[in-house]
Amino acid sequence: MLKDQAPKPHCGAIPKARKHRRTLSLPEVLLWQELRKRPQGLKFRRQHPSGAYILDFYCADARLAIEVDGGAHDYGDRPQRDAARDAWFARAGIATLRIAARDVLGDLEGAITGVLAACVARLPLHHPAVRGGPPPRDELGEELDRLSNRSD
Repeated sequence: MLKDQAPKPHCGAIPKARKHRRTLSLPEVLLWQELRKRPQGLKFRRQHPSGAYILDFYCADARLAIEVDGGAHDYGDRPQRDAARDAWFARAGIATLRIAARDVLGDLEGAITGVLAACVARLPLHHPAVRGGPPPRDELGEELDRLSNRSD
């Protein structure tokens, strides 16, 4: 698992997130029942505090936030607030996937497939090298320093 680089939660966000975990909406409950099974080996967190916000679901390896949006997100100043929130997370290197609650209720399997596809598309091709670890290997699997000691 990669190191979680999500912004640290602001003061008071953790108790608020714990409260939200006890009061999930039906679409969030349905989605969580599937995501908690770690499909394709991906770990998800629910109601994850980050900065001044609480993410509905978060996959640290893919650096992807998943938001389940009800009908209220279409009215008033919510679209602008959501866009500002998504931009804030984008500056932190976290993409946001927004799923309409009606889509989760209407086609749960399709919603899960979409979430997993978005996560897999954002996964790094390889894990970064560990500082102080062994040297990289060439395409034949031989250590590079062994090749440099070869006499010509």
